[in-house]
Amino acid sequence: NIAPVPKWALIAVAVAGAILLLLFLICIIRCCCGKKKPKKKERISLRPVSNSTTASLVQPEMEDLERGVEQMRRGKLQYSLDYNFRTQELKVGVKQAVELKAMDSGGTSDPYVIVYLTSDMKKRYETKVYRKTLNPIFNESFTFQVPQAEVPESTLVMQIYDFNRFAKHDIIGEVRLPLASVNLQHIIEQWNELAAASEVEEEQLGEICFSLRYVPSTGKLTVLILEARKLKRMDSHGLSDPFVKVHLILNRKKWKKKKTSVKKNTLSPYFNEVFVFEVPFNQIQMVDVVISVWDHDKVTKNEPIGKLFLGCRATGNQLRHWSDMLSNPRRPLAQWHILQPPDVVDKALGLKSHLKLPLASR
Repeated sequence: NIAPVPKWALIAVAVAGAILLLLFLICIIRCCCGKKKPKKKERISLRPVSNSTTASLVQPEMEDLERGVEQMRRGKLQYSLDYNFRTQELKVGVKQAVELKAMDSGGTSDPYVIVYLTSDMKKRYETKVYRKTLNPIFNESFTFQVPQAEVPESTLVMQIYDFNRFAKHDIIGEVRLPLASVNLQHIIEQWNELAAASEVEEEQLGEICFSLRYVPSTGKLTVLILEARKLKRMDSHGLSDPFVKVHLILNRKKWKKKKTSVKKNTLSPYFNEVFVFEVPFNQIQMVDVVISVWDHDKVTKNEPIGKLFLGCRATGNQLRHWSDMLSNPRRPLAQWHILQPPDVVDKALGLKSHLKLPLASR
């Protein structure tokens, strides 16, 4: 018979098994941890390399950007606005400028300010010139006559120039302030950063509304001049005495002409006057219709405010209006058009100027 295993032997085997199992688990854990460590090191070691590379690439660009911003800075202008609703006058105070961009080789400028409204660009004011300074104190004020109804359509422009006795004056920068965005119920005094000046100042000449109608069977072209609005001011008191001329041009030569009555002291005249021209169907493709708005003057010569022309040689809205008229015979078609500078229209039409230039002296 086999003797029974003592209890202490069973306990010893169990303890030994537990120790072996524990050692086995420890080995597994250590092996697993040992495999993960190198990956950690790789990840950690990549971060500083990545950061240093990024820093070396980006930092110079940031410095260049800051330098570029510094070069773009043109300075600041302090000004005030005071609108008198009773007299309908806008008083503009040009106070001072600081940190202006240096335009001269010596690191200074000779600044002065030009002030005007886009609604009346003929009337411009200038401050005195201040020599060799980037921080001039002007303390000058200028008054503009602006009807209350036209205030929202006007933009105040203040341009700072560098005076040069022997060359063209360079513009340092400008402040352009649409009056529609300003609360003129109280006096305003504020600073504005100077911005780069606009390359081209488009003068607003106004708009005109008229209708066209053509009946091929009778050869009658009907032009109905309805109204105009936002016309350019031509008189010293800030208004105009507008009337409209309608010219028919055939083969680049003036052919027929009619005009409306004169409307006194207004920038938004209402005419409602109709003109009928006889244009045979075989000539309608060769005709240009020129609509021009003029300012009447009893003492001096009448001045043109703006023009436009319609016909097969026209472009944009004018060509579209003309084409619509031809494709809709007997039906009057009305449309608004923006007036253009007279010399631009004359050049497009190929008309000869009436002005006789003096002969060059030999």
